[in-house]
Amino acid sequence: MMKEYALGQDLHIRMLASDEPPPYELLLLADPSRDLVDRYLQKGTCYIAVLSEEALLQKPVGVFVLLPRGAETVEIMNIAVREDAQGKGIGRRLLQAAIEIAKAFEARNIEIGTGNSSIHQLALYQKYGFRIVGVDRDFFVRNYTEAIYEDGIQCRDMIRLRYNEGGSITESLE
Repeated sequence: MMKEYALGQDLHIRMLASDEPPPYELLLLADPSRDLVDRYLQKGTCYIAVLSEEALLQKPVGVFVLLPRGAETVEIMNIAVREDAQGKGIGRRLLQAAIEIAKAFEARNIEIGTGNSSIHQLALYQKYGFRIVGVDRDFFVRNYTEAIYEDGIQCRDMIRLRYNEGGSITESLE
């Protein structure tokens, strides 16, 4: 299992230590349910990204959680970037790292789910070779007590996407 990963000279990813508290301030940006986050943190592996310039502070700029789903599948359960660092390509770099780490687990399939209202995320995932494989209708209505809105669109359905080994990444990292 990969414990540290460098994304260029300015961004480093490491596995969250077992005695370290999860970065809820980031995790809850991508998933507002603390209960659901806690459930997948119990079975998954949390990775945090730290900018080199903030290394002494150990202030995470990003996070993702990988959860094994059988012998050949890993799911990216959560991926988030600190709000003041969004729009700088960090999300793309985290997604690339998540894919590479999942491949190190020898996963043939990498899955991710996002809301029907998450237009930017849907575009990003498809640019990186993920394909839509299903829709879990009313997932967010069934699993969240409060309605979620993004860009004026109610988040109701979970769009399921899968990246297969040998899939191509159509956008290069900067």
